Amino acid sequence: MKNQTSIYYQAIKDRDPHFDGVFFFGVKTTGIYCRPICPARPQKKNIEFFKSAVLAEKAGYRACLRCRPETTPHSPAWIGKSAIVQRALRRIRQGKRQALNEEQFAEIFGVSARHLRRLFQEELGKTPKQVFDDLRLSSAQKMLLETKQPIIEIALSAGYLSLRRFNDAFKLKFKLSPSKFRKESL
Repeated sequence: MKNQTSIYYQAIKDRDPHFDGVFFFGVKTTGIYCRPICPARPQKKNIEFFKSAVLAEKAGYRACLRCRPETTPHSPAWIGKSAIVQRALRRIRQGKRQALNEEQFAEIFGVSARHLRRLFQEELGKTPKQVFDDLRLSSAQKMLLETKQPIIEIALSAGYLSLRRFNDAFKLKFKLSPSKFRKESL
């Protein structure tokens, strides 16, 4: 049976995801530490193995900017992805996304709009804007069913700035205009 160093080195060569988070390796010549899935290919003689990212940092290594070892599965940063999405969802449900563009909204959580979209896609399969739009339409749908408010008032209270945009979005999602939807639901 191979010794642990040989197994770990083989995992680095294969970029084996099964070892992601199991160990980290520091590259003596660069002062950087990486995950086994990193595309870096250091020589065996230049590698030092660690059981955790904290131990690699204590040994004087800094995190690789390519494989981001501080974000391995089950690390605080990795768990933080879900926390960011949950915080953003709470803000969206409270209607606090409406007045902000994507960049401004993402800045609240300390990330870029691109990164927030990626996190939402991974967690929910939708972007923050799509989630927000779905919630607005659901709110409008509920008002159409439960109230006798004019459609323009429903559109405005659901956060649409024009009746035309509301009608277009509603038709796209429900395949009916808001007035036909209301009539067929009675």
